[in-house]
Amino acid sequence: MFTGIIETKGVIKKIFSTGTNNTFEIESNISKELKIDQSLAHNGICLTVEKINGHIHTVTAVEETLQKTTASLWQINDIINLERCLLANSRIDGHFVQGHVDATAICVAKKDNNGSWLFSFEFDKKFAALVIEKGSVCVNGISLTCFNVTNNSFDVAIIPFTYTHTNMANVAVNDKVNIEFDVLGKYINKFKSVE
Repeated sequence: MFTGIIETKGVIKKIFSTGTNNTFEIESNISKELKIDQSLAHNGICLTVEKINGHIHTVTAVEETLQKTTASLWQINDIINLERCLLANSRIDGHFVQGHVDATAICVAKKDNNGSWLFSFEFDKKFAALVIEKGSVCVNGISLTCFNVTNNSFDVAIIPFTYTHTNMANVAVNDKVNIEFDVLGKYINKFKSVE
């Protein structure tokens, strides 16, 4: 379980393919503090730490993850948002995030608002019931509030701190991002569908 508050950024140093899996070596300032078998969100994807070598940790994305997230598009030197799992005694500054990416979305607009940035994303309309005006959404692991919601799009505003401390500065029009919809909304939607 995560909160969507990005702790730091990492850089992909190596990528290996084994069968249908991709293994990534990622350098970050928290890698040396990690533990083997620890859950760590990478652009919102919960992956298990397999190896640690100084400032580099290793994780593997299986075929299911590669098909449903942007991990299949990652390249050497890409910048990845990182968040360690939630401590039970911590304040929850974002919202409950599982690290289970629901879909990818495409950035269709990016605007500098002279103090903040406005991003517009389009997603598959089959997820329309999971996005509400002023609701929570997780974009590349970042807890954000969505607005201007339609049945296949939403906007988010990015403050300067988030812009510089995450990889949002690197997101451009036509780029894909990972999306996790609010888990509370998913449960409510499921409950309504079985009534």
